[in-house]
Amino acid sequence: MSTRLDIVFAALADPTRRRILTMLLEDDMAVTDVAEPFDVSLAAISKHLGVLTNAGLISQEKRGRVKWCKLEPDALRDASVWMQGFGQFDQLDLDGFERFLEKELRQPD
Repeated sequence: MSTRLDIVFAALADPTRRRILTMLLEDDMAVTDVAEPFDVSLAAISKHLGVLTNAGLISQEKRGRVKWCKLEPDALRDASVWMQGFGQFDQLDLDGFERFLEKELRQPD
């Protein structure tokens, strides 16, 4: 489980990836729509999506010519259980996680 947690936390460490997760909380999105608000190349966003997919935080599915991204919130369960061991965190609360991500996005880097 430690290796899995390492992969999840490494994926969450990047602010761009956290922003992508926040976007996907609303609904599934096409890769091009995910990339739109970022000032980086589509290839760079694809690499971020690959990291998130590898961590199990999102899934990607090709529908026709379009690749879609979907949030996989259950992937955070192990991280949530691990954090609960410190007694400072409640069970996985997706609304709380969304608020946390939105707060992170509002803070300057």
